[in-house]
Amino acid sequence: MYKIKTFNQIAVRGLERFSGSEIADPQAILLRSHKLENTALTPNLLAVARAGAGTNNVPVDACTEHGIVVFNTPGANANSVKELVLAALLIAARDVVGGIGYVSSLKDVSDEAELNRLVEAEKKRFKGRELYGKSLGVVGLGAIGSLVAKAALDLGMDVLGYDPAISVDSAWRLPAEVQRMENLPSLFSRADFVTLHVPLMAETQGMINENSLRSFQPGSVLLNFARQPIVDTRALTRALEDGQVGLYIADFPVPGLTGHPNVRLTPHLGASTEEAEENCAVMAANQLVSFLETGNIQNSVNFPAVSLEPGGGFRLAVTNRNVPGMLGQMTSVLADQQINVVDMLNRSRGDVAYNLIDVVDEPAPALIEEICAIESVMNVREFEM
Repeated sequence: MYKIKTFNQIAVRGLERFSGSEIADPQAILLRSHKLENTALTPNLLAVARAGAGTNNVPVDACTEHGIVVFNTPGANANSVKELVLAALLIAARDVVGGIGYVSSLKDVSDEAELNRLVEAEKKRFKGRELYGKSLGVVGLGAIGSLVAKAALDLGMDVLGYDPAISVDSAWRLPAEVQRMENLPSLFSRADFVTLHVPLMAETQGMINENSLRSFQPGSVLLNFARQPIVDTRALTRALEDGQVGLYIADFPVPGLTGHPNVRLTPHLGASTEEAEENCAVMAANQLVSFLETGNIQNSVNFPAVSLEPGGGFRLAVTNRNVPGMLGQMTSVLADQQINVVDMLNRSRGDVAYNLIDVVDEPAPALIEEICAIESVMNVREFEM
């Protein structure tokens, strides 16, 4: 039985995959928004799973240095975020929020005729426009962006897409009607609405800045349900003041924007649905269990994806620094001990490499120790398959 430590409220269906508690020296950690400190990286820790897409609350670099696999759950909350983006698009086009606020202010009007007169007289203040026929620029066409693009097409919008790093899977999911844009300025200049769905990294931090905002259509709407630092707040404020951006809707409240008349902010609700929390928890738990029981890795942010179908016998999972000659040294140890290898996978990612080695006979403790003693080997695990 593996020892799993959990933080935050994890959906029950995820916890059903194993029993987790406040364990002093766990082999794996499952969390949502809890900020994991380096001190939590105890000697026996093998993996950390984040029930969500972002891993900014996990010290990924430190985990990699210690040979700890970090998982996330891309796509598990995609539908939840997509639906919130659709709500934001509708709110941007029709002043539903303002209309509701106005009607609520009439709570003391008891005469129905007077209420109707006031409503009819003031409803022009909340006149909007239809989304049908308008253009939506989708920046980032992964799990969420592709769903948003498809939903916008269903609403009759013209959809422009930009993603220089689109994966093969994402490309297959993308409707053919999405118009591919070669660069961001061309997308911004043609879009009535722009929605951001890129991960936060060095290349995307401050992507929406003073320079890029100049390409926006005057009065266009910007939606940010990706990450707050993708948008330069000061540049955005200036663009709102001069009318280059007509409205900003985001899921990330920040000082200076709260209360702005042309800003609508929600309290980080993107994945806040029962279904999304359950999907993320189940996906994270399944990935942890698969890794702990078979050594297979799927959806890691710091280790390569490795999947080897169990074929009986025994399996070694070896993590090492990605330096030349490592695989040869491991196979030499196995050959010296006359261990028959029936299958093997070796993959690398950045500074780390990971190996699954299936053998017929159970490796002796001395063999495990010999592989562990190879310089640059970080850890070795053994499984009976």
